Amino acid sequence: MNPQPRRRTLLLSTAAATGLMMFPFGRALAQATAATAATPRLDVPYVPTPQEVVDKMLDLAKVGKNDTLFDLGCGDGRIVVTAAKERGARGTGIDIDPTRIAEAKENAKKAGVSDRAQFRVGDLFKTDFSTATVVTLYLLPTINARLRPQLWKQLKVGTRVVSHAFDMGSEWPAEKTVEVDGRTIYYWTITEANKKEVA
Repeated sequence: MNPQPRRRTLLLSTAAATGLMMFPFGRALAQATAATAATPRLDVPYVPTPQEVVDKMLDLAKVGKNDTLFDLGCGDGRIVVTAAKERGARGTGIDIDPTRIAEAKENAKKAGVSDRAQFRVGDLFKTDFSTATVVTLYLLPTINARLRPQLWKQLKVGTRVVSHAFDMGSEWPAEKTVEVDGRTIYYWTITEANKKEVA
């Protein structure tokens, strides 16, 4: 005689009697799955750029009051906030992590620059940053390489691009490199040749 049907019936009866049917578990599982799905997949870990590097990046790009800066992968917003507070520029920070964006908005508010420093959750590869005169990044080599054609296509000739720690590959050698406390900063400007690459 196969004991399996009786065992299954006994288990179900016990679960029903003790209130341990699968419905609560199923709801909990669905909630956990939804929470996981809502958590953004971070292609780049959050590592803040030291303030001295932020300052040098802005110096290298000669950021001033007439500039519109986009920080791609803005983290806590320190580059945009510094550009707004210290240089009078307007800036927008884009990050996929809502926690970082909330932190960036709070930092802008504390610095008194919320009118010039904007932040929003977004996918860098679906973002329009064509109004930028300066773009800053602290991403990874693979992300930089994927963004390169988008930068060439969207940005106007003369737009400055500054990256902390990682370059754009051999296809786009940096015009300048600067060392700050053992960290490398890379600098480019968009040229007509870049535009022709993606025409």
